[in-house]
Amino acid sequence: MVAGKDVCLRRLAGGVRAREVRFNRFLGNARVTAERIIESWSAGTMTAAEGRHVLAIQDTSEINFATTAERRRGLGEIGHGNGRGVLLHPMLAVDAESGSCLGLLSGQVWTRKGRRTVSHDLRDLSDKESQRWIATALAARPLLAKAAMVTALGDRESDIFAFYASAAEQYFHVIARSMHDRKLADRSELYATGEAMAVADRRSIVLPARAQRAQRVASLELRFGAVNLARPQSRLLRHLPESLPLTLVDVRETDPRAGTEPLHWRLLTTHPITKTEEAWRIVEWYKRRWLIEQFFRVLKTQGFRLEDSQVGTAERLLKLVAIAAKAAVITIQLLQARDGRDHQPVRLAFDTSEITTLAAFNEKFEAQSKRLRNPHPPDSLAWASWIIGRLGGWDGYPSSKPPGPITMKHGLEYFHAAATGWSLRDVCMP
Repeated sequence: MVAGKDVCLRRLAGGVRAREVRFNRFLGNARVTAERIIESWSAGTMTAAEGRHVLAIQDTSEINFATTAERRRGLGEIGHGNGRGVLLHPMLAVDAESGSCLGLLSGQVWTRKGRRTVSHDLRDLSDKESQRWIATALAARPLLAKAAMVTALGDRESDIFAFYASAAEQYFHVIARSMHDRKLADRSELYATGEAMAVADRRSIVLPARAQRAQRVASLELRFGAVNLARPQSRLLRHLPESLPLTLVDVRETDPRAGTEPLHWRLLTTHPITKTEEAWRIVEWYKRRWLIEQFFRVLKTQGFRLEDSQVGTAERLLKLVAIAAKAAVITIQLLQARDGRDHQPVRLAFDTSEITTLAAFNEKFEAQSKRLRNPHPPDSLAWASWIIGRLGGWDGYPSSKPPGPITMKHGLEYFHAAATGWSLRDVCMP
């Protein structure tokens, strides 16, 4: 999947029917489960996270598979009931300081089993899809036992009182974008309290490009202060503390471009903040959330085209999505490794035989030009990324634009074809 940037079994099999059948049998094996595959996501991530401040970034994405009334494939409704598909909720481990993707941690993948008849407000949290924010964070916490610090980070859907409470119990931090204008312990309202806070600073930040938004510079005002959230008035939450002390960081755009929706983030965090620079640091950490959106783009239409898969049943599609998630994060790691800003080990993405093949290619490239050398240590992912970029057509010079996703895709395709051929060197053909 990483090499072909695809999840269509027929295309990945290269027209070889036996290979396609074997992989379908793998997906259909009852002992192969989506849960077991998700458990394997963190292999390598735990070691990479040691001693770091880890941002554990989570989000949910819907993957829409084409169906007909006669061929639903066991898929439940998504969106507003006008589509059928699978929901994926992964958690990425990201270095808070460098922004490097350390790998996947935990998550859930599921398809809905029909519409709920009981009102959302009358169901316990454990009976709601929103429980995934807490369950995923709790599953990841022991995997990050050797991290220096852990901050769970999410968008507006993660604005859940029980989520903040669980962070206090499990000794990790939270940054979440506010969705609700909550009551505070003194019966005032959160948003009015934020409006009353004095402007602490003004600064311009770069907002990365997204699917329907170009990269731009935003001029922001910063406000911050301590708040004490009151527990929501629900009998289902009476086991939680009556109030929780948090910090509100309010950033808003003051001079947006015409036709551009102004940025306004109300960020709630368990991190104590007493200085302006500490508040800006929360904003910078929240900006790292963009990486999980890039992950979803690689996984879907702009990368692996997961929606195109014709796997026949929901059970097998859940497994395919779990496998494709791992392939997507490897692709992101290779793209990030281009500049060598963080020393990720080469074994994060390549096995021993493939590393030998990479070394042979590296020797060939360096022999072609005495002045052009791979600048990265040979045990690093950056070293491998430099070689893959060269195989994809990049010239390797520091002054040139670094290889992008398409160049890396071509390089990986060429590399894996060559690696497969090299693995057959000792096979005797009668």
